[in-house]
Amino acid sequence: MHVIVIGAGQAGSSCVAKLRNAGFDGQVTLIGAESVPPYQRPPLSKGYLLGDMTLERMFLRPESFYTENNIDLRMGTKVEAIDPAAQTVTVPGEVLHYDELVLTTGSDPRRLPAAIGGALDGVYTVRDLMDVDSMSPRFAKGARVLIVGGGYIGLEAAAVASKLGLQVTLVEMADRILQRVASPQTSDFFRALHAGHGVDIREGVGLDRLLGQDSVSGARLTDGTELEVDFVIVGVGIAPASALAEAAGLVMDNGIMVDAHGRTSDPHIWAAGDCASFPYRGARIRLESVPNAIDQAEVVAENIMGAEKEYAAKPWFWSDQYDVKLQIAGLNVGYDRVVTRNNGAAVSFWYYLGDQLLAVDAANDPRAYMIGKRLIEAGKTADPAIVADPEADLKPLLQA
Repeated sequence: MHVIVIGAGQAGSSCVAKLRNAGFDGQVTLIGAESVPPYQRPPLSKGYLLGDMTLERMFLRPESFYTENNIDLRMGTKVEAIDPAAQTVTVPGEVLHYDELVLTTGSDPRRLPAAIGGALDGVYTVRDLMDVDSMSPRFAKGARVLIVGGGYIGLEAAAVASKLGLQVTLVEMADRILQRVASPQTSDFFRALHAGHGVDIREGVGLDRLLGQDSVSGARLTDGTELEVDFVIVGVGIAPASALAEAAGLVMDNGIMVDAHGRTSDPHIWAAGDCASFPYRGARIRLESVPNAIDQAEVVAENIMGAEKEYAAKPWFWSDQYDVKLQIAGLNVGYDRVVTRNNGAAVSFWYYLGDQLLAVDAANDPRAYMIGKRLIEAGKTADPAIVADPEADLKPLLQA
């Protein structure tokens, strides 16, 4: 039996490792477009860009792991096509046959249109090693960087640039930073954090166009302001990398549609990670997070071996900015109020729909995060009066 995994990121590496750890003794091939072994992506825009972390430290597993576990790791290989009827994958110069295929192709950053200067030299996204290696020489003290997009990627890039002494301007077209993913209270917290580090955040202002001939030299904003810039980082979201799956005729729904077991519309093709949308509490979602990539990929590996296990997502995320570690548990979709818990050194924001706790954003507050996460996973709630009292012990909430 031959299992081929396309996409050598967190999900792909987790899937092949789980297959071997669970005793699968068939042929395993992991195909990745990048020329290095699977690595952690979150440190790219943080520790790696700052120079605090080497590439080797980001590897998910030593390269020797794949050889020792008889995993055919094909780096720097672009998959040209999938033929579900023949159960084949075409790579340059070769056609590979599979019994089971797993798509862990991840996501692609949204880019600025070329018509407004998106193709100029000096315009970057933050998604893979090549992106960060290309932009890192620009991070010289005093350089002027424009960051387009006030989501977590944009804010993390702003934090690194500020720490390295750059002049940072961030523009967010929406009324506030983090508007799509967080409460106004969380937005206020991070706005103040960045302002304290000298970042010029402009909300409710979009990018009209970038200026320059071959290389970017400036930007015109939608309010008519013109800025001189040395380079630009674009953080305006990501989209599922589903082109291969679409071309193969698989059913799409905000990414590659899979069932609770991780199986696509083709019985021999599976998907996991950023590229896959799956059933969750009566709806269908797609989670862009490391924990989801690992957990879903491992469930797929078990199901390839016949487990028939349903994936039970436990959404959690994190973001590092300056000396603040934000930990997020749950999904805040549909919340109608937010309760703030603030003891000075740590702050957390608790999202409710009626009396039900939906999610927690915890900044430098690992205890609030841990308790909130356990409550949400157990389907329990938390008394807002206790949450709001910084002197109250949260632990008894777990026994309520």
